[in-house]
Amino acid sequence: MSINLDDYQELLEDLEPESTELLHHAWPEAVKVFSPRGLDNYLKGVSALRGLGRGRSLVDCWIDEIPLVAKEIGEDIIGDLATSVLSLASRTSGAVIELVLATSPTAAKRLGDAHLFQNYLQFLNTLVAQAPRGIRPMLNKLDILFSQLTLGGLRRWALWGAHAYRTDYEEQIRYFGLDSKESLALLQKERKGTLFVDVQRRINMYLRALWGRDFFMKPTSGDFETREGYKPFIENYFIHLPDAYDNVGDITAVEVYRAAAAHAAAHLVETKQPISAESLNPMQMAVIAVIEDARIEELSIRRFPGLRKTWAALHFATSDMDTTMGNYLDRLARALLDPEYQDKDPWIKEGRQLFKNAHSAIDSQQISWDIGVQLAHSFTSKNIPFNIRTDVLTAPYRDDNRYFWEFEEFDFNKSLSAGYDAPKQIRKYVNVMEFANEVEVETAGDDAQEIWVMGSEFFPYEDSGISYNETEGREPVSAPYHYSEWDYQIQLERPDWATVQEKRTPMGDMQCIDAIAQQYKREIARMKFLLDAMQPQGTRRIRKLEDGDEIDINAAIRSMIDIRMGMQPDPRIMMRSVRKVRDISVLVLLDLSESTNEKVVDQDYTVLDLTRQATVLLANAINKIGDPFAIHGFCSDGRHDVQYYRFKDFDQPYDEIPKARLAGMTGQLSTRMGAAMRHAGHYLKLQKSAKKLLLVITDGEPADVDIRDPQYLRQDTKKAVEEVGRAGIITYCMSLDPRADQYVSRIFGERNYLVVDHVERLPEKLPILYAGLTR
Repeated sequence: MSINLDDYQELLEDLEPESTELLHHAWPEAVKVFSPRGLDNYLKGVSALRGLGRGRSLVDCWIDEIPLVAKEIGEDIIGDLATSVLSLASRTSGAVIELVLATSPTAAKRLGDAHLFQNYLQFLNTLVAQAPRGIRPMLNKLDILFSQLTLGGLRRWALWGAHAYRTDYEEQIRYFGLDSKESLALLQKERKGTLFVDVQRRINMYLRALWGRDFFMKPTSGDFETREGYKPFIENYFIHLPDAYDNVGDITAVEVYRAAAAHAAAHLVETKQPISAESLNPMQMAVIAVIEDARIEELSIRRFPGLRKTWAALHFATSDMDTTMGNYLDRLARALLDPEYQDKDPWIKEGRQLFKNAHSAIDSQQISWDIGVQLAHSFTSKNIPFNIRTDVLTAPYRDDNRYFWEFEEFDFNKSLSAGYDAPKQIRKYVNVMEFANEVEVETAGDDAQEIWVMGSEFFPYEDSGISYNETEGREPVSAPYHYSEWDYQIQLERPDWATVQEKRTPMGDMQCIDAIAQQYKREIARMKFLLDAMQPQGTRRIRKLEDGDEIDINAAIRSMIDIRMGMQPDPRIMMRSVRKVRDISVLVLLDLSESTNEKVVDQDYTVLDLTRQATVLLANAINKIGDPFAIHGFCSDGRHDVQYYRFKDFDQPYDEIPKARLAGMTGQLSTRMGAAMRHAGHYLKLQKSAKKLLLVITDGEPADVDIRDPQYLRQDTKKAVEEVGRAGIITYCMSLDPRADQYVSRIFGERNYLVVDHVERLPEKLPILYAGLTR
């Protein structure tokens, strides 16, 4: 489904000309950030703010800032933000509302989570009621505040000022503007050691360096009423870490983050199956959790021995602690991790010995269950009660272990692909009453989330005898294809990362194709002799066969000579006559990006015109030889929308329809080449020819709107070449980029490319190149 800004003219007709112009300028960026539903909410927000009558600047601020918020934390928050802004309209001025919108990208970036941002909006709503004159100076200092405080710290700092200066408006303004000693003192008191948003990138790189894959992390929404944030936890295969950590003794907060992230990642990597909680009491589950933590840490330490030091430094339990169940669990956790820790308690020694004896089966979660139940039974002899609320582990990096106690269906494959989920299109088959009574979405396109299908044709109420299929129907296009993409930085594939959408090819004017044939009439005549020479003629003798159709006299004589001389004869004395045939399938893949609309230097025609001319001449040549061939094209607008066009398929004759499609091809968007080549390889694999050729014609290097690293798509394209090569497909690139020597050889290989220095000679070179590749 696509949304055109012109479709909302009625909704936006009251906008001032300056706002309308700003919206048109912001629209291309908004389309990249929002889905169609998000764009609809975005535009309705523009209309709603215009209806407040608070001035043009408020509307312009929404237009400018909201895409930045959606880019940071997702588009689902936009509805909540619009609702909050509209509710503030009756209690504060338009300037304050504008300031809320202007600082929203800062808040979104620093909070990094949609749920935290919702709590931030609730906090603003509370503060407007308690300190209406303090919100403006606070928003002016928001960047400074969020650089030092968590959301909980900001809330406590603000509410203290609101209560202390409820009636002293001048002091209230000074407090929230960070101009009073009390304000700075309380700010220092609430200040946390290290915020999650400041170290998230470093922790991501740390985990990627360890396990060679990405892990997706979010900050927790704790720390509202106390300075102790929630414990780390794993939910839906995402790692949730506290939004801030203080230093722990001499250990920095960054090291605590590393320990917590590595421990949670170890759960995701080493936990293959859930642990059954059936018939277990809370004490048994607590002991099993300690053993399971030790098991996954031991497996990780085997691969990365340095992790033992990282984790052991955060265990402070000793044998002289109070005799509570929680302290015993802490001592057991340290004993299983740190071999230098000494504890004479028989129960701790028993746990150590059981864990050591189970090292041969440590890959199985069953040992955690077996050891945990046995130790829990042994602990009952101590007659120490267990309190589920207070008897918990105190190591700050340990998570709450909800991950492996999930009672729902556990899927280890989801833990590998968390964050890479690709949307699936649903086709729902309905009866005539459901079909007739449902309102269709007229703006839905080929990528609609749900498509309704009826088994028979549907006719209008008028007795015309003509069905809707005949009047409005379109030939269905295949469902979206999802392909992996190679990330050279982590040396792993991102599963189902790029989505290829097959689009209908528009029809053009056939006279264009006829004009090309007329323009290159001389070249076509000159090529006739070359093409005739390529036609299969006669037969070819295959000699030196042990099993053939007839005896090879020369080989038989040589074998008899060897026998007479007492030597071992060559048994390959047969030969077979085989008729010469061409057994090759060719797919021509055209780059249809925006750059093909540029004009050739010192010429009046574009690169796309030249590509069309060359493709027409090549198609005529291949059609004359009789090889099966297809002509496809591609462009892209981000990884979710790689557009693929099939101008001619292998089983389709080269007649008026493919020619009209070639006449109608256009250049647009970007060049995500790897996904397009994988899709082209999909069609070549379906061919039964002995030799398969993928001929790529492009005018530049791989690039896309959502990729800044130029090496990323180059490396992915190189990987795509290797993948189709393993399927027996030869890949050759004809580049029109004069700078292509810098990168094309590394992608396609030293002998598998040709750089056309003089683009205007492309129509002459392409058929000759094809002849050389397929002879």
